[in-house]
Amino acid sequence: MSDINKLWLIVKREYLVRVRKTTFILATLLTPLGIGLIAFVSGYMASSSMSGQKKIVLVDQSGILNEEDLTNSQYIYTKSKESLKDLKESYATKGFDLLIEVPELTDLKLREHTVSFYSTDKLSLVSLEQIERRLSRGLKKYKVSQSDIDQETLDQLEIDVKLKNAVSAGDEGSTSDSSSRMSIIISSVLSYIMGFLMYIVIFVYGSMVMRSVMEEKINRIVEVVISSVKPFTLMLGKVIGVGLVGLTQLTIWLILIPTLLTIVSMTMGLDTAATSNDAAEIVKQLEESDQFNLTQVIDEISQLNWLLIIPSFIVFFLGGYFIYSSLFAAVGSAIGDDLGEGQQLMMPIIIPVILAFVMVPAVFNDPDGPIAVFGSTFPLFSPIVMPARLPFDPPLWQVLMSMAILIGSVIFMTWMAGRIYRVGILMYGKKVSFKELGKWLFYKG
Repeated sequence: MSDINKLWLIVKREYLVRVRKTTFILATLLTPLGIGLIAFVSGYMASSSMSGQKKIVLVDQSGILNEEDLTNSQYIYTKSKESLKDLKESYATKGFDLLIEVPELTDLKLREHTVSFYSTDKLSLVSLEQIERRLSRGLKKYKVSQSDIDQETLDQLEIDVKLKNAVSAGDEGSTSDSSSRMSIIISSVLSYIMGFLMYIVIFVYGSMVMRSVMEEKINRIVEVVISSVKPFTLMLGKVIGVGLVGLTQLTIWLILIPTLLTIVSMTMGLDTAATSNDAAEIVKQLEESDQFNLTQVIDEISQLNWLLIIPSFIVFFLGGYFIYSSLFAAVGSAIGDDLGEGQQLMMPIIIPVILAFVMVPAVFNDPDGPIAVFGSTFPLFSPIVMPARLPFDPPLWQVLMSMAILIGSVIFMTWMAGRIYRVGILMYGKKVSFKELGKWLFYKG
């Protein structure tokens, strides 16, 4: 039987053994369900039916605040003319959660006004800031009404500055869609998703390859298999087989997760008709100001360079998986019965993955900066960093150069891992060090 046929048999076995396992089926199905449940619970808790409304009794010594302006879906204000002393003793029994006293505003030039509150429960920082903003807005409105400044004139003095990248196209000017604010947001989100996906895949499925090698070595199964299959063929078959398992699982997730999230979104949409007035107002303002528009989002997504992103992502996905899975397989072959000794051998593999993921935020801040360029070129970082750069349309020559370096590194790393694997898989009862691994690379036996 040829090596290709033997490789195919190993790949087939590794794949079928894992996809038929109950744990694989449960993980594949329960993970999307778990994500859908989290989305549902998060949406439900954010809805008005779960928002913890607080009733606040307000003692306004100046009588200048309007309870209707202060009230929103989360905080309901009620003004009271009772004495502060009586309310301190009775506000809780009357069903109020909070008592607020606003001292008299004696000077319109005051820049800071201290307001006292009474509560048996400790308020969160978010609650304190929201209450402060509401009261500040109410006092500001009163100060404007008592001054010579007209509110409309004051509003006209405010101005927002927005940066827009304009490029020249012949005699007429045009705006670069790829540099628009919405495009940058979409690119950043997609960048993080792609980087995070690579990070998870490398750890999860690389570790799966290592565990498979360790199990066969500890159970002495490999001694039988190795008599008819070359060690390198065995290692490569495991890497490809587990990789196909990962691709199968990811494909199912890519179908189920968006489907479940869409269902959850539609379900929550029926309940969110009564959501907070503030949220509805924000959405309304965004739609009116064209800062958020579903059509615009879809248009911006369609304008991304998908002809570069998709093929490049596949290359870096496979390249990163082969590099790290081969290294994980080599570590698995070197570990004996003491699983604890594998920790020190795994550190040189884990550290580059973590460093690469840490570089991803630098890609958001400066996609063409030195950190991003270096990270997307260095082969141990590029499988994570370059996919994160792809939505920002990096120079084609950098992408091709990174691919060439990655492919060369895959060949070298696979060869190196195979050299370690062929010796380590049959090595028992000896604690392995980095020096020992170096000797295995040049072992000619």
